[in-house]
Amino acid sequence: MLIPRAIPLIRALLSRIDRYILALICTVGVATVLPAGGAAAGFLDGATKLAVGLLFFLYGARLSPQAAFAGLRHWRLHVPILMCTFALFPLLSLMARPLLTAALSTGLATGLIFLCLLPSTVQSSVAFTSIARGNVAAAICSASFSSLLGVFLTPVLAALLLRGGGSVHFSMSQVVDIVLQLLVPFLAGQLVRPWISDWVASHRTLTLLCDRGSILLVVYSAFSKGINDGIWQRVSVARLLVVLLLCAALLSLVLALAFTVSKWLRYSYEDRVTAVFCASTKSLASGLPIATVLFTGRDVGLVMLPVMLYHMLQLITCAALARRWSGNRSSEDGSAPGSGKADTSSLRQRGTPHNVGSRLP
Repeated sequence: MLIPRAIPLIRALLSRIDRYILALICTVGVATVLPAGGAAAGFLDGATKLAVGLLFFLYGARLSPQAAFAGLRHWRLHVPILMCTFALFPLLSLMARPLLTAALSTGLATGLIFLCLLPSTVQSSVAFTSIARGNVAAAICSASFSSLLGVFLTPVLAALLLRGGGSVHFSMSQVVDIVLQLLVPFLAGQLVRPWISDWVASHRTLTLLCDRGSILLVVYSAFSKGINDGIWQRVSVARLLVVLLLCAALLSLVLALAFTVSKWLRYSYEDRVTAVFCASTKSLASGLPIATVLFTGRDVGLVMLPVMLYHMLQLITCAALARRWSGNRSSEDGSAPGSGKADTSSLRQRGTPHNVGSRLP
């Protein structure tokens, strides 16, 4: 009797959870039960490198230089966001480092610090800004700048802040790997963009599958290595909960700071929404491929855990915030609540086409 009654409740609960989060959790589960080993692991490693190259090639093919240049003049919004992403987050990780090393294993502590060095996510930032009826054009530009800078700054910051910790050994070979796996495909995408951008824009479902499929492949590869090295024997439930609480505290703190500073700078409602979402989110799509280059051996799975947990928390929290702000904004101007559509008039006033987001990841 209880099982039939529970089925509708379970379905309602699953419908509220992002399918991509479920896919990530399922991928970790598959890697736990069926990890790749031996010759399969070698093949998977090569496939992962190709998938990462394809991912950054698509980033380069989608990123419109016109959209970036159109947003350059809004530097008063972009500079604080970039400072939050590449200065505030690393500073917070340095301040919390003694606590992290005392409470967590080396791999998990490194993962939390590495999380703070990642760029902002493009897809989620733009989606949440659009739902909350913020400045979508500025969100596209700011998150794109952050993503591009992250290819250079994240490895450099990792070399500076994680040096000597035993988890990452930054060498010239890693610089070459980053250039070959990340930068070269991105530049190749930019070069061929005039010829393939229309095709990429018209096949959004296919490119989205490539994006998310690449990330799932990276997760499966990393956790397969971790399972073969006994990752779950080294991570207790208590430590996993500590990481989750630390990620939640970090997200809450940055959200509050971004909102407070944007009010202090007297941003408009639209720019304040953009600042909050772009400054607080971290990119899983950029973070996992960079992690596979920087971190080798048995700790790569542990390093990825905090990044994945933070990503899940930011999706849930920011989605709730975006819907709430959208409803508040709609009640003020009399439009339909929760429509999630961007104010295209505000985009035109800023001189940026309202459909420019369709060209970006």
